[in-house]
Amino acid sequence: MPAPYNSRGSVESLTSSPVEPPRPLARNSKAPVFVLGCPRSGTTVLYHMLLSAGGFAVYRAESNVFNILVPRFGDLRHEKNRRHLLNVWFCSKLFHVSGLDASEVEHRLMAECRSGGDFLRITMEETARKQGVDRWADCTPDHLLNIPEIHEQLPGAYVIHIIRDGRDVALSYVQQRWAHPLPWDRHEHLAVAGMYWEWVVRKGREYGRTLGPNYCEVRFEDLVANPREVLGRLGEIIGHDLDYDKIQQAGIGSVSEPNSSFLGESGQQSFQPAGRWKRKMSSEEVARFEAVVGDFLQELGYEVCGEGNKKNLRAFRLRSTYMPMFSIKQWLRSKTPLGRFVDIRRMEIADSRNPK
Repeated sequence: MPAPYNSRGSVESLTSSPVEPPRPLARNSKAPVFVLGCPRSGTTVLYHMLLSAGGFAVYRAESNVFNILVPRFGDLRHEKNRRHLLNVWFCSKLFHVSGLDASEVEHRLMAECRSGGDFLRITMEETARKQGVDRWADCTPDHLLNIPEIHEQLPGAYVIHIIRDGRDVALSYVQQRWAHPLPWDRHEHLAVAGMYWEWVVRKGREYGRTLGPNYCEVRFEDLVANPREVLGRLGEIIGHDLDYDKIQQAGIGSVSEPNSSFLGESGQQSFQPAGRWKRKMSSEEVARFEAVVGDFLQELGYEVCGEGNKKNLRAFRLRSTYMPMFSIKQWLRSKTPLGRFVDIRRMEIADSRNPK
């Protein structure tokens, strides 16, 4: 199996080899960077900071390869599945924002692609080549749950896990109407969003530890408060010049236009995305939220508001219900044929001729 690349392009030896070795990264490229995290944690702004720094292919979308394309279209070792995927992908936003022509990638994808990692690598390498750069990144938040596949299929890739206060994440989830409690828990939107945040972050940290020095964590609050310092440290880890002044000058996407769930705040001079829960949640809401996920907030080093994080019967019931449910749903999506029914609306299909 070929060796993965470190941040400076040199080759390092492997300690293990999977049954089916993945296709290696091109020898003249730098290792890709995955900016991942629980949705609404700041993945987009950090990704846009990387793009603004230069040297990365500018791809203004989430690729959704491992979380949507692979479950929906199946084993890409089969030519029929690859053809089906391309027929849909070529008519989607995910393809159009790449700036590629179908003729530029179709033959290579049909000839070389055997996995989700191959698909992402080929399409992003072609995008980078067309833009005259030698590196690419991905910011699909849900790929945090696919770190094992990334590690196997894209050896040497870096994962930056951005973590945000779960109270702010939950507020954003509820604002977006992404929290879906069971009917008898219809007043528990914040708690359900908080438990999902904890479940995803725990999984990401568990998987990330297997990557060794190719995995690092960044706190959203630190990035907001001290961007120059945080970007400097990240640049050293991934082997890339993340010059803050250059990033501010380029200002791609949410670097200059905040990607906030609270749109009314984005244009305000006092826009403060960190610690929003202190202004938006009542003391009762904070206490009820911390009773459910307060222990994990403290484990991550976030301060809680006192007695609210004490366990109670409600918290026990909610955690006993939802935490296993999140794991079961992920297993059904990724390990069973039910993944074929995954929602592809995020691909933003523009052509009615596409198969459903």
